[in-house]
Amino acid sequence: MYKDPSIIVNVNPREAKLKKKLREHLQSLGFTKSDSGMLQAPGDTKDVIRTLHSAQRSERFFANQNFITLKSAKLMKFFASGKEVVPDKISPVLERVASGTWQGDLFRLAALTWSVPVSNGFGRRLRYLVWDESNGKLIGLIAIGDPVFNLAVRDKLIGWDTHDRSSRLVNIMDAYVLGALPPYNFLLGGKLIACLLRSRDLYDDFARVYGNTTGVISQKKKKARLLAITTSSSMGRSSVYNRLKLDGVQYLKSIGYTGGWGHFHIPDSLFIELRDYLRDMDHTYADHYMFGNGPNWRLRTTKAALSALGFRDDLMKHGVQREVFISQLAENATSILQTGKGKPDLTSLLSAKDIAECAMERWMVPRSIRNAEYCYWESSYLFDLFSNNALSLNQVLERKKTVS
Repeated sequence: MYKDPSIIVNVNPREAKLKKKLREHLQSLGFTKSDSGMLQAPGDTKDVIRTLHSAQRSERFFANQNFITLKSAKLMKFFASGKEVVPDKISPVLERVASGTWQGDLFRLAALTWSVPVSNGFGRRLRYLVWDESNGKLIGLIAIGDPVFNLAVRDKLIGWDTHDRSSRLVNIMDAYVLGALPPYNFLLGGKLIACLLRSRDLYDDFARVYGNTTGVISQKKKKARLLAITTSSSMGRSSVYNRLKLDGVQYLKSIGYTGGWGHFHIPDSLFIELRDYLRDMDHTYADHYMFGNGPNWRLRTTKAALSALGFRDDLMKHGVQREVFISQLAENATSILQTGKGKPDLTSLLSAKDIAECAMERWMVPRSIRNAEYCYWESSYLFDLFSNNALSLNQVLERKKTVS
């Protein structure tokens, strides 16, 4: 076909550069295009998922480098080596974390060891350190915060319509940090930590802090009760959270999988450029977050920028599905959430101390007898992790195994 040489196609250099940077980033993670043109992840194994999060994780380490340098030396004493753990003497206790404290610094440092970068949480938040009282070492972390507004498997389980969800979502929180640190994770400490979500301690703390708060947008008294906590596995299907029962009580229940949509494959540095691009266009999403810069706002902002650049909407569909779980603190939680009526049945809700004793007997002590791998963990291995942000905790362990 003849093309008139007098026709000039205007190319915006900034847009072209941003498109190129985005394509190169996705290719570096191993994403490809399917035959239908959709974004296609390189796989769904745990190693692949860690790789997909690697850019975001490196950014977090870099952003926290000064903090690590200033705080790690003083805080490393709270991380256990295997030889400091006596399984049948482990005594788990919960400590709520306040902002601006050394406990807050310890929580932040410990969370940086996660293979998948953890969120800072949104809106209402409660954070906990789980200690081993027998040796003064840190077993794990718990943090719960406001849940995402749209979660299909949760809403289907409860049977909500849009109005019901808007008025009763206040009674649900989401565990955005949940897990055990080495060497306790070798002893199935992750199961213990997960079970502590369904504890009287968290229920009562929530009631004290958020039971009579006023909605930021609605300005109405909420009278919230912590009826349920959701969480999702960062590694697809979870072997830790499945089959979590103690004395016949189910502590976590699998309710399905996420749709594989999100923005984790768009690192912070690239998101900032996308947001600046929208801002220069006077797009409302660029700074429209007066009620919080949570996951919904970031997702909408990223989607709007990609659309403005001419990309398909499905670029946000990374394809990594996470298994979603719910912990119902009241026996009749689903009924109350569905109807808005009823008094929480807390007859099976135990204290953290009682739950810990059951979990120790059920999982951790038997595991120590079957597998002594925990004995060989050294807390100094964490220095390798903090000094080389390109490594994940799993890679540090593999290197130590190779050397030994």
